[in-house]
Amino acid sequence: MSIRVLVVDDSALIRSVLSEIIRQAPELELVGAAPDAFVAKEMVISLKPDVITLDIEMPKVDGLTFLDRLMKARPTPVLMISTLTEQGADATIRSLELGAIDFIAKPKLNVAKGISDYQQEIVQKIKIAAASRPRARTATSATTKAIPISYKGTEIIVGIGASTGGTEAIRQVLESLSPAFPATVITQHMPPSFTRSFAQRLNSLCKMNVHEARDGERLLPGNAYIAPGDKHLKVVKSGADYRIKLDDGALVSGHKPAVDVMFESLAQTVGTNVVATVLTGMGKDGAKGLLALKEAGAITMAQDEASCVVYGMPKAAVDIGATEHVIPLQKISMALTKAVEKKGSGTRL
Repeated sequence: MSIRVLVVDDSALIRSVLSEIIRQAPELELVGAAPDAFVAKEMVISLKPDVITLDIEMPKVDGLTFLDRLMKARPTPVLMISTLTEQGADATIRSLELGAIDFIAKPKLNVAKGISDYQQEIVQKIKIAAASRPRARTATSATTKAIPISYKGTEIIVGIGASTGGTEAIRQVLESLSPAFPATVITQHMPPSFTRSFAQRLNSLCKMNVHEARDGERLLPGNAYIAPGDKHLKVVKSGADYRIKLDDGALVSGHKPAVDVMFESLAQTVGTNVVATVLTGMGKDGAKGLLALKEAGAITMAQDEASCVVYGMPKAAVDIGATEHVIPLQKISMALTKAVEKKGSGTRL
């Protein structure tokens, strides 16, 4: 069966280009194109699309308001169309909190040619969205209680990797971690300005200090470091310290930043004193790196299928034997905390 797609965008040009891309894809079926949220609402009710592409910036009712109402009334896989600006990035992070599966960056110049160049990405992301599990929004609260931790020290480093659906998964994990939790390095597939907004949003919600990683900075407990959207994040040794090294090398597994690069650096540099997890995401990035960590003596885990938006990266890690534990998202914060304490005491889970 074809994937039924509804396009919602106030730009006639964007609607036309997206519609044509969808028409040309054999697996997709364009069921409608709406210029605003009012028309889109009626089309959602009558056409029941499998996937919706949604512009964030629309007149009358903006994309975020429409998305919020949609996810409460009829949860549907939504792919946001976003501008590559700081304001666009902030709105996109908000849309992912509200339940959007993923986003496509709208090109700034020569829009028709730019989106045509993105044809393969758009089709692929629509397919991923169709196979995903849209979820009602989970609570975001500064009053979430942190899980107490008995470990104190700088020897243990925690690594987290994610892709599609990962922004919300990472948020749920970090919100419950103690401000005394070990230094945590995170790679989430995302463009540069978006990782900055993502880090700022997490920092406003979490007890740990969260920021976009800077080259050369020392890893310290109580801090989480988000890989910039255009650099690989590596962990290197400098005297008695662990530090961030940002690498502008080639794409790895089709990504920069890549989870494999981060995990493999942790395996080589930190070895057994690592606790790492792969969260929801499409593809296989992180599986080989997690296996390298396991072989180096690290404690490794992955998010379970039932709680993943997309069970791709965790499944790849499980399939090659890279994970010791497969855990529901809501229990990963506790599992990470216990793993750190076990590592600190010299025992295993």
